[in-house]
Amino acid sequence: MTSETPTTSIEDRDTATPLTDVTASPHSRTHSFALAASLALIAFSLRTPITSVGPILLDAVRATHLSPAGASMLTTLPSLCFGLFGPLAPMLSRRVGSERALLALLVLLTAGTALRVVPSWQVLYVGQIVACFSIGLMNVLMPGVVKRDFPHHVALMTGIYSAAMCAGAASAAAVTAPAANALGHLFGGDGNDNAWAWALALWALPVALAVLIWLGQLPPVGTRAERSTRIVRGLWRSRLAWQVTLFMGSQSSLAYIVFGWLATVLRMRGMSAVDAGLLLSLSVIAQAAASLLLPFLVARLADQRAINVIALAMTGVSLVGCFFAPLSTTWAWALLLGVAQGSAFTLALTVIGLRSRDSHVAAQLSSMAQGIGYLIASCGPFIAGSLLHATGSLDSLAALCVAICALSAWCGYAAGRRDHVDVRPEATTA
Repeated sequence: MTSETPTTSIEDRDTATPLTDVTASPHSRTHSFALAASLALIAFSLRTPITSVGPILLDAVRATHLSPAGASMLTTLPSLCFGLFGPLAPMLSRRVGSERALLALLVLLTAGTALRVVPSWQVLYVGQIVACFSIGLMNVLMPGVVKRDFPHHVALMTGIYSAAMCAGAASAAAVTAPAANALGHLFGGDGNDNAWAWALALWALPVALAVLIWLGQLPPVGTRAERSTRIVRGLWRSRLAWQVTLFMGSQSSLAYIVFGWLATVLRMRGMSAVDAGLLLSLSVIAQAAASLLLPFLVARLADQRAINVIALAMTGVSLVGCFFAPLSTTWAWALLLGVAQGSAFTLALTVIGLRSRDSHVAAQLSSMAQGIGYLIASCGPFIAGSLLHATGSLDSLAALCVAICALSAWCGYAAGRRDHVDVRPEATTA
């Protein structure tokens, strides 16, 4: 991230030549590629502590004697932490700057992820809360950083780090259980019972690598330009800001329903546990592919209204297919679901930047959209589980998902129009 003089205004920063502009100097292009790679590596680590738990959850429950309610709460912690702690991100950024805030949170994420090596449910909870606290704040900071440093390539950079996030999620879901098995054979004897904890802690390694690489992106010590000296007022009174927020929350709710219950639904329909897990991983991989390809389509559109609606319609159709179509066709439905949800997630992040006039507004809108949005999202899997438990039928779950898709499509249409939230940052005393 390039340093600026203290007199540089946010308008100057956001209208300046983008780092990735083809007319920029070779040094600037090299720096922009290094910055993009750093952001992608950070994004890769933003879901690994979450999706690594599911494959070994039963082993952790047996080893730590965690209650069924405690296990359910463990899977609910991510969205709750994202919603509760995400709004703290702008305050941290104003105090230390986005770059150093990200560095501190990466270190905290490394510690929280590594802490899970202790085979105790109490420590597992603490490690997961610390990790999700860090992720929740970084979720909010990332769109503002992208808007500031890649103002003319918001969709492309959002697609890149969304794809990296999905790649990390898919990797953790696919690799954690085999890693636990391999470590169990390596340890032998009693160590086999705790191999799951070592497999969870292994995901601290890519975060530690991100810490080392991000150190090279810090501005010089004492630089004041990285600190935000402006705040945004009136955002919560903006109708467009609420539409962006509800779009983020509703599509995230669908994502957490899929993460938490799709494999269970498929097993209820007669699919084996291994095949259900592989199908879920396949869907996440398709999300990554969609995140990479979507920006090239978005760049050719006047606004995002139509594509937002199409993404949610595809999500609803593919979910119904996974619930009721013949099992032999669920692999195709899962691929379509991955493309649809990867598109919806990337679009929800993209509109945060596109509906903001500058990086200050983007950071505050990101805080609002993800803070409230993830609290909304945490209700989705809880309601889905309650419906399944109460009715034992997939009809009620399908109705819930279709209703959420309809709400999300409406919000996405409203959030996709070519406009900006009607607020501006105001200077504050340093």
